[in-house]
Amino acid sequence: MTNPLQGVIKRVDAYQREHPWIGFPFAVVKKFGDDEAGKQAALIAYYAFFSLFPLMLVFVTVLGFFAGHNSHLQNQVEHSVLSRFPVIGDNIRFGQLKGSGVALAVGAVGALWGGLGVVQAGQSAMDTVWHVPRKERPNFVKSRTRALILLLVLGAGVLGSVLLTGLATAGTGHTVFTKILAVVISTAINFAVFLAAMKLLTVADVSWKQLWPGAVIVTVAGIGLQALGGYIVGHTFANASRTYGTLGVVIALLSWIYLQAQVFLLGAEVNTVRSYKVWPRGLDANRPTEADKRVLQGLAQTEERKAGEEVDVRFERVS
Repeated sequence: MTNPLQGVIKRVDAYQREHPWIGFPFAVVKKFGDDEAGKQAALIAYYAFFSLFPLMLVFVTVLGFFAGHNSHLQNQVEHSVLSRFPVIGDNIRFGQLKGSGVALAVGAVGALWGGLGVVQAGQSAMDTVWHVPRKERPNFVKSRTRALILLLVLGAGVLGSVLLTGLATAGTGHTVFTKILAVVISTAINFAVFLAAMKLLTVADVSWKQLWPGAVIVTVAGIGLQALGGYIVGHTFANASRTYGTLGVVIALLSWIYLQAQVFLLGAEVNTVRSYKVWPRGLDANRPTEADKRVLQGLAQTEERKAGEEVDVRFERVS
């Protein structure tokens, strides 16, 4: 007896193979799963999460050094989004912040450790997405040296985004024009940072032209995630109790970072699927397309670990 579900799958499969508007997104999602990009995103989020709190410690410490001597700066901070965070927000509102050299040093070291972990995890993920064989990836010393350089470059880009957005609104009030200007500037810089990250995080020979579609997608999605994060912090945790608010912010931050990492890798998969032309993919494992075979071949060849090692892939016809 024929399974009616199999008939439906065959019809859907035939349709998506003939229509790129659905076949291309399906190929992106399938390659995302083939590359185990979800696990890669979780590793990126792990290191990013642990680098965030040392960075906040550095920020709060520096703020403690300068806010007490600048009433205008203190007023701006007291009414910022940061003031809505539990524990930290309470200290800001009541002027209890104190600068500490020890806290600054601990925060800087912790942020550096976590930041290097983020970059190294990003390198591994991007090399996997582009099917770079392990034997062609940087060794222990080179990978960490490269990670430090990339951390400085990408970190400067993120800091520049924050500073330029602040300058766009400084001294002119929060008018509609300045808000639009701030969004435009931060969006443009975020696009540049994502584009640079997609280029620099892999040793694969890829051009800027191959990378811009994914960078656009990640930038637009990032705006949505930032708006969602701001709404959750501003409305859900603003009046929460100290304990519940702290736990809620931690969970929300970890979830937000993980989603952002997933979106970034999805954007990278868009670039690879488009560049390698690995679509349409098949829903039926017994009827693989040429794109399926090329992806599986690439996955196998990424496991080449030593010079002279060659992985050969053959496909037998399945009856």
